[in-house]
Amino acid sequence: MIVIEEGVPAPLGAHFDGRGVNFALFSQNATAVDLCLFDPGERHERQVVRLPCRTDDVFHGYLHGVLPGQHYGYRVHGPWEPAHGHRFNPAKLVIDPYAREIAGRIRWNDSVYGYRRGIQREDVIDRRDSAPSMPRGIVTRTDTPDFTQTQNHRPLSETVIYEAHVKALTMTHPALTEAERGTYLGLAHPAIIEHLLKLGVTALELLPIQAFADDRFLVEKGLVNFWGYQPYNYFAPEPRYLGEGGTGGLRFAIRELAAAGIETLLDVVYNHTAEGDHTGPTLSFRGIDNLSYYKLKPENLREDVDCTGCGNTLDIANPRAMQMVLDSLRHWVQSYGIAGFRFDLATSLGRAPYDFSHRAAFFQALRQDPTLARVKLIAEPWDIGHGGYRLGGYPYGWSEWNDQFRDTLRGFWRGDHGTLGKLTQGLSGSREIFSPSCRAPQASINYAASHDGYTLADVVAFEQKHNYANGEDNRDGHGHNLSRNYGVEGPSDDPAILSLRARQTRNMLATVFLAQGVPMLLMGDERGRSQAGNNNAYCQDNAVGWMDWAHDPDPDLAAFVGNLSALRRRCPSLHRRHFLVGARVDGTDLRDVHWLSPDGTEMDGDAWNDGGRQSFGMQIGNDIEGAQRVLVLMNAAETPCDFRLAPTIGGPWRRVFDTALATGTVPPNTVPTVGEGGTVALAARNILVLKAPPADSADACGGTA
Repeated sequence: MIVIEEGVPAPLGAHFDGRGVNFALFSQNATAVDLCLFDPGERHERQVVRLPCRTDDVFHGYLHGVLPGQHYGYRVHGPWEPAHGHRFNPAKLVIDPYAREIAGRIRWNDSVYGYRRGIQREDVIDRRDSAPSMPRGIVTRTDTPDFTQTQNHRPLSETVIYEAHVKALTMTHPALTEAERGTYLGLAHPAIIEHLLKLGVTALELLPIQAFADDRFLVEKGLVNFWGYQPYNYFAPEPRYLGEGGTGGLRFAIRELAAAGIETLLDVVYNHTAEGDHTGPTLSFRGIDNLSYYKLKPENLREDVDCTGCGNTLDIANPRAMQMVLDSLRHWVQSYGIAGFRFDLATSLGRAPYDFSHRAAFFQALRQDPTLARVKLIAEPWDIGHGGYRLGGYPYGWSEWNDQFRDTLRGFWRGDHGTLGKLTQGLSGSREIFSPSCRAPQASINYAASHDGYTLADVVAFEQKHNYANGEDNRDGHGHNLSRNYGVEGPSDDPAILSLRARQTRNMLATVFLAQGVPMLLMGDERGRSQAGNNNAYCQDNAVGWMDWAHDPDPDLAAFVGNLSALRRRCPSLHRRHFLVGARVDGTDLRDVHWLSPDGTEMDGDAWNDGGRQSFGMQIGNDIEGAQRVLVLMNAAETPCDFRLAPTIGGPWRRVFDTALATGTVPPNTVPTVGEGGTVALAARNILVLKAPPADSADACGGTA
């Protein structure tokens, strides 16, 4: 017989102390909480224990003799009053928001809904037991090491991000065993780490791995939520990737990556949950305290405020909801060694309560937290709510996905007129966007492609989205892709088309790495990975969504990316800590940046206003004494041009990188230097990088890592 004592209200969750477990669950509006204990694999609980105490809206109790590995859930009692925002239903087993591990997956049927589906009104309570269809929490040991003291925090100015998916990255690699493929442990395989190191990657950003649901409508179509943007718990790693290594496999992978100099970042989804709108299921938060965890419409508390397009919005303005988010972030840093986070639809986190503010309590709490203030914080700076697009609107300490950089880059290289001015802003760190908030170029996360949209190979091969495999008649996904197929929609065997596509791919990758800010590479873009024109492959857990390790349509592209990373790493001018402003350098005629026309003159007002201009030069320096200057020449036109090097910008210059070459790097001493007033032949659709070689040529930029 289990004996329950009062226990303590903090910390929240289930915590084992060597003799038993303290259970603590917050609910401001509940009247009672039942703890349900399950044997593994059993459909129904073997014992129900009423938590005996309530302290500051936390229900708690201590059970002697309960050990790690115990499966559990809650049944929460309270009013069923949808009109007042309350949806308590003790017939529904709910998952502890603080559960550190999860067993099982949701078995979709009508019993997991708190109301009676199929009738006119959703206010009628459903009394069917949902336990047989629900995952359960698992009691874990709490003696995991604190990794915060052993992390190597790499500066953002030296960071190169690789966005990837746990399963997609590891599923087909021939060096991995069947047991390792598709698992957290697979990330630690030397072959995966070696590949990332060759690319110059310093941070692996994983798509969501906090426990998530497969949407019911997808399951009924035979699909899954592959990307993971439907969380129902924020502390537990998604069980489907555990494999034989369990949660220890994830910790091991993060530590092995860190030992190789690669930080692990997590894409986290605190803007909404898998419970959807008011017609959605009762999985956790809705049944624990709907009114506290979700933003509800003030004029109609039956319905959720939806700033996310996913049916609901977590109410981070509520102190207990914010506490849960902060506690979970801290858990990932301290227990797993996570070095930073990318916040999906981050604008929702700054709505206090409904309008966005860069002074929102959540942002202030992060900066004051001794653990979280040290990690990388990256925002996807928008949601779909009123005033939701907030690029540049985040506070000091945050970086942001710069979609304007992405769109301008794509438009410039496909030949759109009127894009040069915006491109040069992006190349110089998007000062106009980020300087008003007193941030540096590292606030801008620069990318040509991400998981959301076309892969880079598809940007140069498709002009229409091809999402029919998603089962939505090609209605899903964005229609504005700024892509070009160069004559054939999709695959081609025309050598000229293939060559042009490869050149444009190299040009876009080079633009990302040559820009001030933080470069981000999408998994597989270094191998020409295609999704067959699907620009919303969120439900494609198959060859469409996986990295194809057997087929590499451009075997030189990975080396090209690695050489780009090496060039950037060795040239301080390419990753400055301060914005380029046109300031004079050391009393000379040189400035920190010169914008040049092909005739060698500085670009003037007429040049900047020429919407058809497609060729320019950027000559930049660094504020580090003795750092070499870099000259970048870009030509997006379909015809070559001769670029004159004016004497006012120094020299002589040596060509070190060329996107016309398969691997980019120009071998040393194979081309002569170009003196002041000389001319450089700039091919069509081409980027050249030149350096003024120092006396000791061993210090010259270029070459491989």
